[in-house]
Amino acid sequence: MNYFITKLNIALVIPLLATLTLSGCGGGAANTQNPVTTTVTASNYNGPAPATADVQAFKLNVWDSLSGSNRCGACHTEGNQAPEFVRHDDINAAYTAANSIVDLTSPADSRMVTKVAGGHNCWLASDQACADVIQASIEGWAGGVSGGARAIQLAVPTIRDPGSTKQFPASSAGFGAIHTHLTTTAGCNTCHRSDAATPQAPFFAAASIDEAYDAAKSRIDLNNPANSRLVVRLRDEFHNCWSGDCQSDANDMQTLIEAFAGTITPAQIPASLVVSKALSIGDGVVASGGSRHEANQIALYEFKTGTGSIAFDTSGIEPAMHLNLSGDIDWVGGYGIQINSGKAQASTASSKKLHDLITATSEYSIEAWVAPGNVTQEDACMVSYSAGTAARNFTLGQTMYNYDFFNRSSNSDANGDPALSTDDNDEDLQATLQHVVLTYDPVNGRRIYVNGVDTNLDGNPNPDTTVPGNLNDWDNSFAFVLGNEVSGDRQWKGAIRLVAIHNRALTPEQIQQNFAVGVGQKFYLLFAVTHLVDAGFDPQTDTHHAFIMFEVSQFDSYSYLFNQPTFISLDDTWTPASIPLEKMRIGINGKEATVGQSYRNLVTTLGGANYTPEGGQLLSSVGTIIALENGPASDEFFLTFENIGGNQNVVVEGTLNPKTIGASTETFSDIGLRTFDEINATMAEMTGVDPQVVKTTFDTLRQQLPAVETIGTFLSAHQMGVAQLAIGYCDALVEDASLRDSFFGPVDYSNFSNSLGSVIDALFNQVVGVDSLGGSALTSAQTHAELSTELTDLHSTLCTATSPCNNTQRSSAVLKAMCASVIGSANMLIQ
Repeated sequence: MNYFITKLNIALVIPLLATLTLSGCGGGAANTQNPVTTTVTASNYNGPAPATADVQAFKLNVWDSLSGSNRCGACHTEGNQAPEFVRHDDINAAYTAANSIVDLTSPADSRMVTKVAGGHNCWLASDQACADVIQASIEGWAGGVSGGARAIQLAVPTIRDPGSTKQFPASSAGFGAIHTHLTTTAGCNTCHRSDAATPQAPFFAAASIDEAYDAAKSRIDLNNPANSRLVVRLRDEFHNCWSGDCQSDANDMQTLIEAFAGTITPAQIPASLVVSKALSIGDGVVASGGSRHEANQIALYEFKTGTGSIAFDTSGIEPAMHLNLSGDIDWVGGYGIQINSGKAQASTASSKKLHDLITATSEYSIEAWVAPGNVTQEDACMVSYSAGTAARNFTLGQTMYNYDFFNRSSNSDANGDPALSTDDNDEDLQATLQHVVLTYDPVNGRRIYVNGVDTNLDGNPNPDTTVPGNLNDWDNSFAFVLGNEVSGDRQWKGAIRLVAIHNRALTPEQIQQNFAVGVGQKFYLLFAVTHLVDAGFDPQTDTHHAFIMFEVSQFDSYSYLFNQPTFISLDDTWTPASIPLEKMRIGINGKEATVGQSYRNLVTTLGGANYTPEGGQLLSSVGTIIALENGPASDEFFLTFENIGGNQNVVVEGTLNPKTIGASTETFSDIGLRTFDEINATMAEMTGVDPQVVKTTFDTLRQQLPAVETIGTFLSAHQMGVAQLAIGYCDALVEDASLRDSFFGPVDYSNFSNSLGSVIDALFNQVVGVDSLGGSALTSAQTHAELSTELTDLHSTLCTATSPCNNTQRSSAVLKAMCASVIGSANMLIQ
């Protein structure tokens, strides 16, 4: 084992000496000029004034957004195509027409939205993105009376019994006929393969049948083959028909899917189970974004598209600031992107709206739902509006367990320094899904909120010491980017589920409101249980009114999140009275889920003081994860109970045989690591430097140093922390003339090579020492010789003809480098 320095140490020492502080996220390369994917062709209005405030709200939110000639204004104007909801001659008549095709209580269900989502004259590359823009416009109109919050209306779902649900077999054998058709007969194999000239996910036409099978499952409905996406795309959307007759091609595809589905035996629900009625995700009430505060939102990314190379800005505020995805970026099921490498960047032209709309108010908020990939990445940019490492308007970054906030103002430098960071001791940043909001205004300055909590008020304050200033120096030529810097050299890894930019500082109440709403594709699933809890219920004549409601979302590409189970009635005249509910489980596709049964021990009584007609009765604050099987379009859910309203099915759990645990045969190393406090004390003892002198550096690095002695836990991040702390001690040692002379003796700064031998002897005698060799096979002479070779090589690397060590400044830097290389080595670290 080499107890001293390596080439990696040499490469790190001098750059670390150059700066003992962390730089901002960024790169320094020129901005990338991405194309603007869409703009609104302006349409001036000179007709009669709006007759009411509601007509004015319609004009500002819907008409102004959609009336351009490259959007709905190309057709739906006076004398052209009905409905004339963007007519130019009379805004009041346009308002009347629009009211016939919108649903202000549920904007997502508006005919104006669903028509475009189905492929009607979208002006973007994604029908869903166009629908989202229109939905946002309608929500803005509807939100005029609710402070910008979306309202959610619960409704009785379609009632059905849990059916005989078919599930995809584990083997792809039965998929053979469909696979052959997709790869040879159909026109799919020109695009839907990873090796195609222009690959288009999903790759259900891949040469590998297993790869194709996995990709095709989400496009096949085994229980209703006619609804399969592979069929609908041909039948209704005329997508790449290969024979010239799309209906015939759709029929062929449907026949193949029906044949495949016919080979699968459905799962039957045991008759003994006490079950609710059944639902699929599509039966739920859409809750995505429900009750979010969005009144001053100027950019919004919900990542709903799920495919392609563009993340669309669906805020409805022009110009649309769409992001081009480059590098290794995957779409996350249930909305989101996973950044493994690369970035998502807008053009500088579209990014200019951030400059224009934020400098107009002198305040803003950055809101993001993020899941950092780890807590070891540093100088990593999540959200940035910048030009490089030395120039930015704002940045949300990560430094290990800390969120960093850079903001350019009249009281900062061009890089937004000094940064505001969350407190080291709090470790606010974790590698899990978190809601992060940065706010800035000229009165309160910068604030960082994590999961609804102001980190300046959470017990370990991190006040913003920079006096708030104006934003007049913001640069309008910068680019907006996620996951990196525009130059690509400040990589951040993790998942981003939502990003919103507001040109007002959100209040603590608004932040908590948006945090409570959550993120992703969410639904309220209302499982009907009226037949189990209401003795007077007649299924032939009465309408279901009692439900157990779950908030359900697709957690990722492999699972669902079930949360907030609540008993509720949609009939205000009916009140539950002491109804027992015991041991509830979640069923999926004809059976109880094998894992994730967090409510199996739930015992409660429905009704009484815990129930209110307005909010129902919360049954549990615990959430649970259920594995995805067929996909959101096909998976069917239901609930089972051991007792509800006297309907019983007592489950007797099987017994577990105790497992005999033998003696451990694992062997442990005789050597280990010094932990963080031991490292600090050891370096202080070696150098003679008072630990209080480097206390600030140690406090910053403490969480980056080893916390356990096990040698197998040592990471590259630990090595960097050790190197930085060693530099801090050696810098203090060399800068203190008394300590330096006592440690090294006289040093010839005019010709450092004259002192090289004495410096090596001092480091060996006072840092390595003969006693530290213990039972080593190396002799003192061998160890000294190895150290001499390493430090001589380091001297030759650093003291060159172009950078001679012939002055105090250069010689001191090299002396610090040699010192740090030895006291930061394994000789110090290993015990």
